[in-house]
Amino acid sequence: MQGPLSAWLVKHGLVHRSLGFDYQGIETLQIKPEDWHSIAVILYVYGYNYLRSQCAYDVAPGGLLASVYHLTRIEYGVDQPEEVCIKVFAPRSNPRIFKLSIP
Repeated sequence: MQGPLSAWLVKHGLVHRSLGFDYQGIETLQIKPEDWHSIAVILYVYGYNYLRSQCAYDVAPGGLLASVYHLTRIEYGVDQPEEVCIKVFAPRSNPRIFKLSIP
C-alpha cells in the first residue's frame, strides 16, 4: 500500500520503493544508497526537519547492511507530527550510503 509521501515522490519522479507501513502506521520507504543525499535534502525541504533516530543492522549474515532513518515533520500548532522511516540497504563489501566529493 502506497502512502502519501510515496505518492508525492512518485508524482515528482523520485525513485524509491514503498515498504508499506510499520506497526505504528508510519510509512516506510526504501531508497538506493546513491540517491540518499538528494532524497534527504528533498525531504527536508518538504518539511521533515527532525531526525528522530538513526540505526543500522545486518539484514542477513554476510549479506546486506541496512541504515534506518526516522524523520519527523515538526510544525508549530500540530499535535501529531508526521513521521517517515527511510531504509537504505548497502552491500557489505562497500557499505557507503553516499559519496562525498572532496577536492
